[in-house]
This record gives sequence, structure tokens and C-alpha cells, in this order.
Amino acid sequence: MPLETRRKTIAIVILLAGFGSALAIYINATTAPPNPLGYDPADTKQFVREMEYYGGKANVVGSEFRQWFGSLWHGKRLALTVFVLTLCAVFFYLFASIPLPPRADAPPPRN
Repeated sequence: MPLETRRKTIAIVILLAGFGSALAIYINATTAPPNPLGYDPADTKQFVREMEYYGGKANVVGSEFRQWFGSLWHGKRLALTVFVLTLCAVFFYLFASIPLPPRADAPPPRN
């Protein structure tokens, strides 16, 4: 099998596996259960003010980033995450598998 055909075949297999997984995750995703407290303490102004008082703005921004990053691994957002990671994997594979040009001082290839 020629190299270019093999590269395309492997890229298509990666795409099908990733997109199929993302679709299965999206179809089977459920909504998050409600908070047992009835509300999230991090949503109150008092909590945010105290976080800023003890740790500064960096503490608030870090907490918001952690919540956002954690939300990428649950439910329908996980399907989107798998979709994007699949695209990244295919582009990385196609880029990394480009054959290098022959060196100028290399002997000619044998058939």
C-alpha cells in the first residue's frame, strides 16, 4: 500500500472513531443532577468577595477557570471536547507523518 494511501486511511479511521465516540457520548449524555444545597455557594456575591479578599483577583479567576475546565468533561460538553480533540489528533497525525525529503548526500534508493 502506498504511503499516501496509508496516511489517508489511518486519518479516516481516527476521524470515524473520534466522531463516532463523540456522537455516542452526545446521544447518551444526561443533564447534571441538581445541587443538593439548592444553590451553588460560588454563585453568591459574598462568597466571591471573600475569595477575592483572601486570595485576590487571581483566586477568583483561578476558581472560574477550574469550574470551566471541569465542565468540559461532563455531559454534552464532553462530546464537543472529544470532537475537537479528534480534529487535533488527525491534524497532528497528518503533519507528523509527512515524509521527509531525501538528503542530498544520501545514496539512491534500491528497488
